[in-house]
Amino acid sequence: MSDLETSQQDNQILVIFRKAPAGSAWAREALDLALVGAAFGQKVSLLFMGDGVFQLLEQQNPKLIGQKGTQAMMQALPMYEIDNLYVEGHSLVERGLDLEQLAVNCQVLNADEMPKLLQQHQQVFNF
Repeated sequence: MSDLETSQQDNQILVIFRKAPAGSAWAREALDLALVGAAFGQKVSLLFMGDGVFQLLEQQNPKLIGQKGTQAMMQALPMYEIDNLYVEGHSLVERGLDLEQLAVNCQVLNADEMPKLLQQHQQVFNF
């Protein structure tokens, strides 16, 4: 059984990351929402697409532009039982990235799988 075949009751919140990790607070706010939801017993899944895939890269240095990084928060996801991480394959290809460059393990989704993922979640937050 793949992660996409779990029941809707098991996947309550989906947080979608569409923005790059630097230059705004969107990525940090999305991670805050995910961690708070998980801390209150919600089942949380994360989807990275568009420039949001850059959130998954290792060796980011946001201090160079005066921002706090999110890498420590990303590494804390397993402690909050946030295990369902997805990345849109087309977004990786468009940006010349592959799975080996990502700091966390993600399941790659194609365009056909996206609607099914969205339908499985009771709440979807888009950042």
